[in-house]
Amino acid sequence: MIFNYKNAGFSILLGAMVCFGNGELKAQDVQNSTMKYGRLLRLVDSYYVDTTNVDVLTEKAIVEVLRSLDPHSVYISKEEVEKTNEPLQGNFEGVGISFNVYRDTLMVVTTIPGGPSEKVGLRAGDRIVQVDSKNIAGVGLKNSQVFDYLKGKKGTKVELKVKRKGEPGLLDFTIIRDKIPINSLDASYMLNDNTGYIKLNKFATTTGAEFLEAIKALKASSKLNSLVLDLRGNGGGFLNAAIELADQFLTAYKLVVYTQGMHSEKKEYASTALGELEQGKLVLLIDEGSASASEIVAGAIQDWDRGVLIGRRSFGKGLVQQPFPLTDGSMIRLTTAHYYTPSGRCIQKPYTEGVDEYQKDYIKRIEKGELFSKDSIVENKKLKFATKVSNRIVYGGGGIMPDIFIPLDTSKYYRYYNTLSRKNVIYTGVLDIMDTHRDEFKQKYPNFMTYTARFDVTDEMIEKILATGEKEGVKREEKSVEFARPLLKKQMKALIARDLFSISNYFQIMNQDDEAIKKAMEVLSKKGNYEKILSGK
Repeated sequence: MIFNYKNAGFSILLGAMVCFGNGELKAQDVQNSTMKYGRLLRLVDSYYVDTTNVDVLTEKAIVEVLRSLDPHSVYISKEEVEKTNEPLQGNFEGVGISFNVYRDTLMVVTTIPGGPSEKVGLRAGDRIVQVDSKNIAGVGLKNSQVFDYLKGKKGTKVELKVKRKGEPGLLDFTIIRDKIPINSLDASYMLNDNTGYIKLNKFATTTGAEFLEAIKALKASSKLNSLVLDLRGNGGGFLNAAIELADQFLTAYKLVVYTQGMHSEKKEYASTALGELEQGKLVLLIDEGSASASEIVAGAIQDWDRGVLIGRRSFGKGLVQQPFPLTDGSMIRLTTAHYYTPSGRCIQKPYTEGVDEYQKDYIKRIEKGELFSKDSIVENKKLKFATKVSNRIVYGGGGIMPDIFIPLDTSKYYRYYNTLSRKNVIYTGVLDIMDTHRDEFKQKYPNFMTYTARFDVTDEMIEKILATGEKEGVKREEKSVEFARPLLKKQMKALIARDLFSISNYFQIMNQDDEAIKKAMEVLSKKGNYEKILSGK
Protein backbone atom coordinates (compact mmCIF):
# COMPACT_ATOMS: atom_id res chain seq x y z
CA MET A 1 0.00 0.00 0.00
CA ILE A 2 1.38 3.43 -0.96
CA PHE A 3 0.79 6.35 1.37
CA ASN A 4 0.52 9.91 0.17
CA TYR A 5 2.69 11.67 2.75
CA LYS A 6 0.61 14.86 2.68
CA ASN A 7 -2.41 12.90 3.90
CA ALA A 8 -0.56 10.79 6.43
CA GLY A 9 -1.70 13.01 9.30
CA PHE A 10 1.46 12.86 11.32
CA SER A 11 5.05 14.04 11.09
CA ILE A 12 7.84 11.51 11.20
CA LEU A 13 11.32 12.27 12.42
CA LEU A 14 13.88 10.12 10.69
CA GLY A 15 16.59 9.17 13.08
CA ALA A 16 14.40 10.46 15.88
CA MET A 17 10.65 10.26 15.43
CA VAL A 18 8.56 7.71 13.54
CA CYS A 19 5.12 6.49 14.54
CA PHE A 20 4.59 2.75 14.22
CA GLY A 21 2.47 0.24 16.03
CA ASN A 22 4.15 -1.82 18.73
CA GLY A 23 4.84 -5.46 17.95
CA GLU A 24 3.71 -8.23 20.20
CA LEU A 25 6.09 -8.86 23.10
CA LYS A 26 6.35 -11.84 25.36
CA ALA A 27 4.57 -10.20 28.28
CA GLN A 28 5.59 -12.81 30.83
CA ASP A 29 9.31 -12.54 29.98
CA VAL A 30 9.16 -8.75 30.22
CA GLN A 31 7.36 -8.93 33.56
CA ASN A 32 9.90 -11.39 34.96
CA SER A 33 12.81 -9.19 33.84
CA THR A 34 11.14 -6.11 35.32
CA MET A 35 10.74 -7.85 38.67
CA LYS A 36 14.34 -9.05 38.54
CA TYR A 37 15.74 -5.58 37.92
CA GLY A 38 13.43 -4.09 40.55
CA ARG A 39 14.73 -6.53 43.13
CA LEU A 40 18.32 -5.67 42.18
CA LEU A 41 17.66 -1.98 42.84
CA ARG A 42 15.98 -2.71 46.17
CA LEU A 43 18.92 -4.86 47.26
CA VAL A 44 21.46 -2.20 46.24
CA ASP A 45 19.45 0.52 47.96
CA SER A 46 19.10 -1.51 51.17
CA TYR A 47 22.39 -3.35 51.52
CA TYR A 48 25.13 -1.80 49.35
CA VAL A 49 28.20 -0.71 51.33
CA ASP A 50 28.28 2.89 50.07
CA THR A 51 25.71 5.60 49.31
CA THR A 52 23.97 5.04 45.97
CA ASN A 53 21.59 6.96 43.73
CA VAL A 54 18.96 4.62 42.33
CA ASP A 55 17.85 7.13 39.67
CA VAL A 56 21.39 7.43 38.31
CA LEU A 57 21.83 3.65 38.29
CA THR A 58 18.58 3.26 36.35
CA GLU A 59 19.61 5.84 33.76
CA LYS A 60 22.98 4.12 33.29
CA ALA A 61 21.24 0.77 32.83
CA ILE A 62 18.89 2.21 30.21
CA VAL A 63 21.79 3.77 28.31
CA GLU A 64 23.72 0.48 28.27
CA VAL A 65 20.68 -1.56 27.15
CA LEU A 66 20.03 0.78 24.23
CA ARG A 67 23.71 0.94 23.37
CA SER A 68 23.76 -2.85 23.01
CA LEU A 69 20.92 -2.77 20.46
CA ASP A 70 22.14 -0.38 17.75
CA PRO A 71 24.01 2.94 17.39
CA HIS A 72 20.90 5.12 17.15
CA SER A 73 18.57 3.94 19.91
CA VAL A 74 19.17 6.50 22.68
CA TYR A 75 18.02 7.69 26.07
CA ILE A 76 17.17 11.39 26.48
CA SER A 77 16.88 12.89 29.94
CA LYS A 78 13.95 15.06 30.95
CA GLU A 79 16.14 18.18 30.74
CA GLU A 80 17.32 17.34 27.24
CA VAL A 81 13.97 16.44 25.66
CA GLU A 82 12.87 19.97 24.74
CA LYS A 83 16.34 21.07 23.57
CA THR A 84 16.72 17.97 21.40
CA ASN A 85 13.50 18.58 19.46
CA GLU A 86 13.95 22.33 19.10
CA PRO A 87 16.22 22.62 16.03
CA LEU A 88 13.92 20.46 13.92
CA GLN A 89 10.74 22.25 14.96
CA GLY A 90 11.91 25.27 13.00
CA ASN A 91 11.80 27.81 15.81
CA PHE A 92 12.60 28.55 19.43
CA GLU A 93 11.61 31.31 21.80
CA GLY A 94 14.11 34.01 22.71
CA VAL A 95 15.46 37.46 21.84
CA GLY A 96 16.58 36.83 18.26
CA ILE A 97 20.33 37.34 17.95
CA SER A 98 23.32 35.39 16.76
CA PHE A 99 26.24 35.97 19.10
CA ASN A 100 29.80 35.18 19.98
CA VAL A 101 31.53 35.20 23.36
CA TYR A 102 34.36 37.49 22.32
CA ARG A 103 37.15 38.31 24.76
CA ASP A 104 34.98 37.27 27.68
CA THR A 105 32.09 39.48 26.58
CA LEU A 106 28.81 38.60 24.87
CA MET A 107 28.91 40.28 21.46
CA VAL A 108 25.96 40.56 19.09
CA VAL A 109 27.05 39.28 15.66
CA THR A 110 23.71 39.77 13.91
CA THR A 111 20.08 40.36 14.84
CA ILE A 112 17.40 38.15 13.32
CA PRO A 113 15.38 40.21 10.79
CA GLY A 114 12.00 41.05 12.28
CA GLY A 115 12.99 39.58 15.63
CA PRO A 116 12.50 41.22 19.04
CA SER A 117 16.10 42.47 19.32
CA GLU A 118 16.05 44.16 15.94
CA LYS A 119 12.71 45.78 16.77
CA VAL A 120 14.13 47.56 19.83
CA GLY A 121 17.31 48.69 18.05
CA LEU A 122 19.97 46.20 19.17
CA ARG A 123 22.81 46.18 16.62
CA ALA A 124 25.64 43.97 15.42
CA GLY A 125 28.74 44.81 17.45
CA ASP A 126 26.82 45.63 20.65
CA ARG A 127 28.23 44.10 23.85
CA ILE A 128 25.67 42.76 26.30
CA VAL A 129 27.18 43.27 29.75
CA GLN A 130 24.14 42.75 32.01
CA VAL A 131 21.04 40.54 31.79
CA ASP A 132 18.27 41.28 34.30
CA SER A 133 20.75 43.20 36.51
CA LYS A 134 23.23 40.30 36.49
CA ASN A 135 26.73 41.11 35.25
CA ILE A 136 27.86 38.66 32.56
CA ALA A 137 31.01 40.44 31.29
CA GLY A 138 34.48 39.34 32.35
CA VAL A 139 33.20 36.36 34.34
CA GLY A 140 34.20 33.48 32.05
CA LEU A 141 30.86 33.30 30.24
CA LYS A 142 30.23 30.11 28.23
CA ASN A 143 28.05 29.74 25.12
CA SER A 144 25.70 27.34 26.93
CA GLN A 145 25.10 29.96 29.64
CA VAL A 146 24.08 32.56 27.05
CA PHE A 147 21.12 30.41 26.01
CA ASP A 148 20.06 30.10 29.63
CA TYR A 149 20.11 33.89 30.03
CA LEU A 150 18.42 34.90 26.78
CA LYS A 151 16.04 32.11 25.87
CA GLY A 152 12.62 32.01 27.50
CA LYS A 153 8.91 31.72 26.89
CA LYS A 154 7.26 33.95 24.32
CA GLY A 155 5.92 37.12 25.94
CA THR A 156 8.39 37.15 28.83
CA LYS A 157 10.59 40.19 29.36
CA VAL A 158 14.35 40.52 29.65
CA GLU A 159 16.29 43.68 30.61
CA LEU A 160 19.69 44.24 28.99
CA LYS A 161 22.48 46.72 29.53
CA VAL A 162 24.59 47.17 26.42
CA LYS A 163 27.96 48.76 25.69
CA ARG A 164 27.95 50.31 22.21
CA LYS A 165 31.00 51.74 20.50
CA GLY A 166 30.85 55.53 20.43
CA GLU A 167 28.35 55.79 23.30
CA PRO A 168 29.68 57.18 26.61
CA GLY A 169 27.57 54.99 28.89
CA LEU A 170 25.59 51.76 28.91
CA LEU A 171 22.35 51.59 26.92
CA ASP A 172 19.20 50.04 28.42
CA PHE A 173 17.03 47.69 26.36
CA THR A 174 13.80 45.94 27.33
CA ILE A 175 13.11 43.00 25.02
CA ILE A 176 9.94 40.91 24.91
CA ARG A 177 10.84 37.38 23.87
CA ASP A 178 9.13 35.89 20.84
CA LYS A 179 9.29 32.91 18.48
CA ILE A 180 12.56 32.96 16.55
CA PRO A 181 12.86 31.03 13.27
CA ILE A 182 15.62 28.46 12.82
CA ASN A 183 16.33 28.29 9.12
CA SER A 184 17.22 25.02 7.43
CA LEU A 185 18.12 26.75 4.15
CA ASP A 186 21.60 28.27 4.22
CA ALA A 187 21.94 29.63 0.72
CA SER A 188 19.98 30.30 -2.46
CA TYR A 189 21.41 32.07 -5.50
CA MET A 190 22.06 31.70 -9.24
CA LEU A 191 25.28 30.07 -10.46
CA ASN A 192 24.65 31.37 -13.97
CA ASP A 193 21.72 32.66 -16.01
CA ASN A 194 19.70 29.43 -15.77
CA THR A 195 21.25 27.33 -12.98
CA GLY A 196 20.27 27.84 -9.37
CA TYR A 197 22.02 26.69 -6.20
CA ILE A 198 20.34 25.82 -2.90
CA LYS A 199 22.03 24.52 0.25
CA LEU A 200 20.09 22.86 3.09
CA ASN A 201 21.62 22.20 6.52
CA LYS A 202 18.82 20.03 7.95
CA PHE A 203 15.31 18.69 7.28
CA ALA A 204 12.98 20.56 9.63
CA THR A 205 9.26 21.27 9.71
CA THR A 206 9.92 24.50 7.81
CA THR A 207 12.21 23.04 5.12
CA GLY A 208 9.51 22.54 2.50
CA ALA A 209 8.22 26.09 2.83
CA GLU A 210 11.75 27.55 2.83
CA PHE A 211 12.69 25.59 -0.27
CA LEU A 212 9.52 26.53 -2.11
CA GLU A 213 10.01 30.22 -1.30
CA ALA A 214 13.61 30.07 -2.53
CA ILE A 215 12.67 28.32 -5.78
CA LYS A 216 9.93 30.82 -6.54
CA ALA A 217 12.33 33.70 -5.88
CA LEU A 218 14.94 32.19 -8.22
CA LYS A 219 12.32 31.63 -10.91
CA ALA A 220 11.09 35.19 -10.59
CA SER A 221 14.57 36.64 -11.10
CA SER A 222 15.96 34.31 -13.79
CA LYS A 223 15.31 31.70 -16.46
CA LEU A 224 15.79 28.84 -14.01
CA ASN A 225 15.85 25.42 -15.67
CA SER A 226 18.58 23.62 -13.72
CA LEU A 227 19.36 23.27 -10.02
CA VAL A 228 22.33 22.23 -7.92
CA LEU A 229 21.01 21.04 -4.55
CA ASP A 230 23.73 20.87 -1.90
CA LEU A 231 23.11 18.29 0.84
CA ARG A 232 26.75 17.96 1.90
CA GLY A 233 27.04 17.78 5.68
CA ASN A 234 23.25 17.63 6.05
CA GLY A 235 22.63 15.13 8.86
CA GLY A 236 18.91 14.72 8.20
CA GLY A 237 15.78 15.36 10.22
CA PHE A 238 12.07 14.83 9.60
CA LEU A 239 11.09 12.12 7.13
CA ASN A 240 8.09 14.12 5.97
CA ALA A 241 10.39 17.01 5.08
CA ALA A 242 12.56 14.67 2.99
CA ILE A 243 9.53 13.30 1.14
CA GLU A 244 8.19 16.80 0.60
CA LEU A 245 11.51 17.86 -0.90
CA ALA A 246 11.78 14.79 -3.15
CA ASP A 247 8.21 15.50 -4.27
CA GLN A 248 9.39 18.81 -5.74
CA PHE A 249 11.38 16.85 -8.35
CA LEU A 250 9.32 13.71 -8.97
CA THR A 251 6.09 13.35 -10.92
CA ALA A 252 3.01 11.86 -9.25
CA TYR A 253 2.84 8.44 -7.60
CA LYS A 254 6.57 7.74 -7.56
CA LEU A 255 7.70 5.74 -4.52
CA VAL A 256 10.09 7.90 -2.48
CA VAL A 257 10.89 5.56 0.42
CA TYR A 258 9.46 2.66 2.38
CA THR A 259 10.01 1.53 5.97
CA GLN A 260 9.83 -1.96 7.43
CA GLY A 261 10.84 -3.71 10.64
CA MET A 262 10.32 -6.92 12.60
CA HIS A 263 7.38 -5.39 14.48
CA SER A 264 6.51 -2.68 11.96
CA GLU A 265 4.53 -3.38 8.83
CA LYS A 266 5.80 -2.14 5.49
CA LYS A 267 4.75 1.43 4.74
CA GLU A 268 5.39 3.19 1.46
CA TYR A 269 5.46 6.93 0.81
CA ALA A 270 4.97 8.38 -2.65
CA SER A 271 5.15 11.70 -4.45
CA THR A 272 2.15 13.77 -5.45
CA ALA A 273 1.26 15.70 -8.59
CA LEU A 274 2.58 18.88 -6.97
CA GLY A 275 6.17 19.85 -7.68
CA GLU A 276 7.99 23.01 -8.69
CA LEU A 277 10.88 21.26 -10.46
CA GLU A 278 9.49 18.10 -12.00
CA GLN A 279 11.17 19.12 -15.27
CA GLY A 280 14.67 20.43 -15.87
CA LYS A 281 18.11 19.22 -14.89
CA LEU A 282 19.06 18.39 -11.30
CA VAL A 283 22.39 17.73 -9.57
CA LEU A 284 22.63 16.65 -5.93
CA LEU A 285 25.83 17.13 -3.95
CA ILE A 286 26.42 14.61 -1.14
CA ASP A 287 29.32 13.53 1.06
CA GLU A 288 30.13 11.42 4.10
CA GLY A 289 28.20 13.91 6.27
CA SER A 290 24.95 13.52 4.29
CA ALA A 291 22.77 11.26 6.41
CA SER A 292 19.27 10.06 7.13
CA ALA A 293 16.73 12.31 5.37
CA SER A 294 19.45 13.50 2.96
CA GLU A 295 19.95 9.89 1.91
CA ILE A 296 16.23 9.42 1.36
CA VAL A 297 16.20 12.31 -1.10
CA ALA A 298 19.44 11.21 -2.77
CA GLY A 299 18.28 7.59 -3.01
CA ALA A 300 14.92 8.53 -4.51
CA ILE A 301 16.47 10.91 -7.06
CA GLN A 302 19.06 8.34 -8.08
CA ASP A 303 16.67 5.38 -8.21
CA TRP A 304 14.25 7.28 -10.45
CA ASP A 305 17.12 8.51 -12.66
CA ARG A 306 15.86 12.02 -11.97
CA GLY A 307 19.20 13.68 -11.30
CA VAL A 308 22.96 13.21 -11.14
CA LEU A 309 24.64 12.68 -7.76
CA ILE A 310 28.11 14.15 -7.26
CA GLY A 311 30.45 13.82 -4.28
CA ARG A 312 31.32 10.95 -1.97
CA ARG A 313 29.46 8.04 -0.39
CA SER A 314 26.88 9.25 2.12
CA PHE A 315 26.90 8.42 5.83
CA GLY A 316 24.71 5.30 5.80
CA LYS A 317 22.01 6.07 8.36
CA GLY A 318 18.96 3.95 7.56
CA LEU A 319 17.38 3.27 10.95
CA VAL A 320 14.18 4.94 12.05
CA GLN A 321 13.34 5.64 15.69
CA GLN A 322 10.06 6.06 17.52
CA PRO A 323 9.94 8.21 20.66
CA PHE A 324 8.60 6.53 23.78
CA PRO A 325 8.09 8.74 26.86
CA LEU A 326 9.14 7.41 30.25
CA THR A 327 7.42 8.09 33.57
CA ASP A 328 9.64 10.98 34.70
CA GLY A 329 9.42 13.08 31.52
CA SER A 330 12.49 11.55 29.90
CA MET A 331 12.20 9.42 26.77
CA ILE A 332 13.89 6.79 24.67
CA ARG A 333 14.15 6.82 20.93
CA LEU A 334 13.97 3.21 19.95
CA THR A 335 14.83 1.87 16.51
CA THR A 336 11.68 0.27 15.08
CA ALA A 337 12.41 -0.13 11.35
CA HIS A 338 14.82 0.23 8.47
CA TYR A 339 14.14 2.45 5.51
CA TYR A 340 14.64 1.52 1.89
CA THR A 341 15.04 3.43 -1.36
CA PRO A 342 12.60 2.80 -4.26
CA SER A 343 14.88 0.14 -5.78
CA GLY A 344 14.92 -1.74 -2.45
CA ARG A 345 18.31 -0.63 -1.12
CA CYS A 346 18.70 -0.50 2.65
CA ILE A 347 20.99 2.45 3.23
CA GLN A 348 22.00 1.55 6.79
CA LYS A 349 25.66 0.59 7.07
CA PRO A 350 26.52 -2.47 9.19
CA TYR A 351 26.68 -2.16 12.98
CA THR A 352 27.13 -5.80 14.00
CA GLU A 353 30.57 -5.10 15.52
CA GLY A 354 29.13 -2.74 18.13
CA VAL A 355 28.73 0.98 18.68
CA ASP A 356 32.43 1.70 19.22
CA GLU A 357 33.43 0.19 15.88
CA TYR A 358 30.45 1.82 14.18
CA GLN A 359 31.62 5.23 15.34
CA LYS A 360 35.05 4.61 13.81
CA ASP A 361 33.57 4.34 10.32
CA TYR A 362 34.83 7.76 9.19
CA ILE A 363 38.37 6.96 10.33
CA LYS A 364 38.18 3.62 8.55
CA ARG A 365 37.12 5.33 5.33
CA ILE A 366 40.17 7.59 5.59
CA GLU A 367 42.50 4.68 6.32
CA LYS A 368 41.15 2.71 3.34
CA GLY A 369 41.54 5.75 1.10
CA GLU A 370 37.85 5.81 0.23
CA LEU A 371 37.57 9.59 0.64
CA PHE A 372 40.49 10.20 -1.70
CA SER A 373 40.21 7.64 -4.49
CA LYS A 374 37.21 6.03 -6.16
CA ASP A 375 39.32 2.91 -6.76
CA SER A 376 39.55 2.40 -2.98
CA ILE A 377 35.76 2.00 -2.65
CA VAL A 378 34.61 -1.61 -2.33
CA GLU A 379 31.00 -2.11 -3.41
CA ASN A 380 28.96 -5.02 -2.10
CA LYS A 381 28.36 -6.99 -5.29
CA LYS A 382 25.84 -9.21 -3.48
CA LEU A 383 23.55 -6.22 -2.92
CA LYS A 384 23.02 -5.23 -6.54
CA PHE A 385 19.95 -3.23 -7.56
CA ALA A 386 18.67 -1.49 -10.70
CA THR A 387 17.35 2.04 -11.05
CA LYS A 388 13.68 2.34 -11.98
CA VAL A 389 13.94 3.99 -15.41
CA SER A 390 17.33 3.30 -16.99
CA ASN A 391 18.12 0.06 -15.12
CA ARG A 392 21.49 1.42 -14.06
CA ILE A 393 23.26 -0.75 -11.48
CA VAL A 394 23.39 0.66 -7.93
CA TYR A 395 24.55 -1.03 -4.74
CA GLY A 396 23.24 -1.35 -1.21
CA GLY A 397 25.15 -2.12 1.94
CA GLY A 398 25.62 1.31 3.44
CA GLY A 399 25.09 4.81 2.16
CA ILE A 400 24.36 6.20 -1.29
CA MET A 401 27.17 6.08 -3.82
CA PRO A 402 27.27 9.14 -6.11
CA ASP A 403 27.35 8.88 -9.88
CA ILE A 404 30.47 11.07 -10.02
CA PHE A 405 33.16 10.88 -7.34
CA ILE A 406 34.89 14.01 -5.98
CA PRO A 407 37.91 13.28 -3.75
CA LEU A 408 38.62 15.05 -0.50
CA ASP A 409 41.55 17.46 -0.88
CA THR A 410 44.60 15.91 0.76
CA SER A 411 47.16 18.71 0.50
CA LYS A 412 49.44 18.61 3.51
CA TYR A 413 49.46 22.41 3.60
CA TYR A 414 45.78 22.40 4.59
CA ARG A 415 46.88 21.44 8.10
CA TYR A 416 48.12 24.96 8.85
CA TYR A 417 44.92 26.59 7.56
CA ASN A 418 42.73 24.10 9.40
CA THR A 419 44.62 24.67 12.64
CA LEU A 420 44.00 28.41 12.39
CA SER A 421 40.30 27.66 11.89
CA ARG A 422 40.12 25.22 14.81
CA LYS A 423 41.80 27.76 17.09
CA ASN A 424 39.08 30.25 16.04
CA VAL A 425 41.81 32.67 14.98
CA ILE A 426 40.22 33.55 11.62
CA TYR A 427 36.77 34.26 13.01
CA THR A 428 37.98 36.37 15.93
CA GLY A 429 40.22 38.27 13.52
CA VAL A 430 37.18 39.10 11.41
CA LEU A 431 35.31 40.21 14.53
CA ASP A 432 38.19 42.62 15.21
CA ILE A 433 37.94 44.00 11.68
CA MET A 434 34.17 44.42 11.87
CA ASP A 435 34.37 45.99 15.30
CA THR A 436 36.56 48.73 13.86
CA HIS A 437 35.16 49.11 10.34
CA ARG A 438 31.48 48.02 10.42
CA ASP A 439 29.97 51.47 9.85
CA GLU A 440 32.60 52.31 7.24
CA PHE A 441 31.95 49.06 5.33
CA LYS A 442 28.18 49.56 5.40
CA GLN A 443 28.51 52.98 3.84
CA LYS A 444 31.14 51.93 1.32
CA TYR A 445 29.42 48.69 0.25
CA PRO A 446 25.64 49.23 0.27
CA ASN A 447 24.92 45.88 -1.41
CA PHE A 448 26.55 42.51 -2.01
CA MET A 449 27.28 43.16 -5.68
CA THR A 450 29.28 46.26 -4.82
CA TYR A 451 31.06 44.44 -2.00
CA THR A 452 32.02 41.47 -4.18
CA ALA A 453 33.42 43.69 -6.92
CA ARG A 454 35.30 46.20 -4.79
CA PHE A 455 36.30 44.70 -1.45
CA ASP A 456 39.56 42.83 -1.02
CA VAL A 457 41.08 41.39 2.12
CA THR A 458 44.44 43.12 2.48
CA ASP A 459 47.78 41.49 3.24
CA GLU A 460 47.85 43.58 6.42
CA MET A 461 44.64 41.88 7.59
CA ILE A 462 46.15 38.49 6.79
CA GLU A 463 49.34 39.28 8.70
CA LYS A 464 47.31 40.14 11.80
CA ILE A 465 45.62 36.72 11.58
CA LEU A 466 48.96 34.96 11.18
CA ALA A 467 50.49 36.88 14.11
CA THR A 468 47.53 35.96 16.30
CA GLY A 469 47.95 32.36 15.20
CA GLU A 470 51.56 32.37 16.39
CA LYS A 471 50.44 33.70 19.78
CA GLU A 472 47.99 30.80 19.90
CA GLY A 473 50.76 28.30 19.20
CA VAL A 474 50.22 27.86 15.45
CA LYS A 475 53.77 27.76 14.09
CA ARG A 476 54.27 29.81 10.95
CA GLU A 477 55.64 27.93 7.94
CA GLU A 478 56.15 29.99 4.79
CA LYS A 479 55.05 27.28 2.33
CA SER A 480 51.93 26.68 4.38
CA VAL A 481 51.31 30.42 4.67
CA GLU A 482 51.51 30.94 0.90
CA PHE A 483 49.18 27.98 0.34
CA ALA A 484 46.75 29.24 2.98
CA ARG A 485 46.79 32.92 1.98
CA PRO A 486 44.14 32.72 -0.80
CA LEU A 487 42.00 30.45 1.39
CA LEU A 488 42.26 32.89 4.28
CA LYS A 489 41.32 35.81 2.03
CA LYS A 490 38.30 33.96 0.69
CA GLN A 491 37.07 32.88 4.11
CA MET A 492 37.59 36.32 5.65
CA LYS A 493 35.79 37.98 2.76
CA ALA A 494 32.94 35.47 3.15
CA LEU A 495 32.68 36.03 6.92
CA ILE A 496 32.55 39.79 6.48
CA ALA A 497 29.85 39.33 3.79
CA ARG A 498 27.83 37.24 6.24
CA ASP A 499 28.05 40.02 8.82
CA LEU A 500 27.16 42.78 6.35
CA PHE A 501 24.55 40.93 4.27
CA SER A 502 23.48 37.29 4.79
CA ILE A 503 24.66 33.73 5.27
CA SER A 504 23.67 33.03 1.64
CA ASN A 505 26.29 35.56 0.55
CA TYR A 506 28.83 33.80 2.76
CA PHE A 507 28.33 30.58 0.79
CA GLN A 508 28.29 32.46 -2.49
CA ILE A 509 31.88 33.49 -1.82
CA MET A 510 33.02 30.24 -0.19
CA ASN A 511 31.68 28.17 -3.10
CA GLN A 512 33.93 29.89 -5.61
CA ASP A 513 36.28 27.23 -7.03
CA ASP A 514 34.40 24.45 -5.19
CA GLU A 515 35.33 21.26 -7.07
CA ALA A 516 31.92 19.57 -6.70
CA ILE A 517 30.09 22.66 -7.95
CA LYS A 518 32.52 23.04 -10.85
CA LYS A 519 31.86 19.42 -11.81
CA ALA A 520 28.11 19.99 -11.50
CA MET A 521 28.31 22.94 -13.90
CA GLU A 522 30.34 20.85 -16.33
CA VAL A 523 27.74 18.07 -16.23
CA LEU A 524 24.89 20.51 -16.75
CA SER A 525 26.48 22.59 -19.49
CA LYS A 526 28.28 20.03 -21.66
CA LYS A 527 25.88 18.89 -24.36
CA GLY A 528 24.58 15.36 -23.82
CA ASN A 529 26.70 14.75 -20.72
CA TYR A 530 23.84 14.89 -18.21
CA GLU A 531 21.60 12.60 -20.27
CA LYS A 532 24.42 10.11 -20.88
CA ILE A 533 25.10 9.72 -17.16
CA LEU A 534 21.44 9.10 -16.36
CA SER A 535 21.02 6.61 -19.18
CA GLY A 536 23.91 4.53 -17.86
CA LYS A 537 25.44 4.22 -21.34
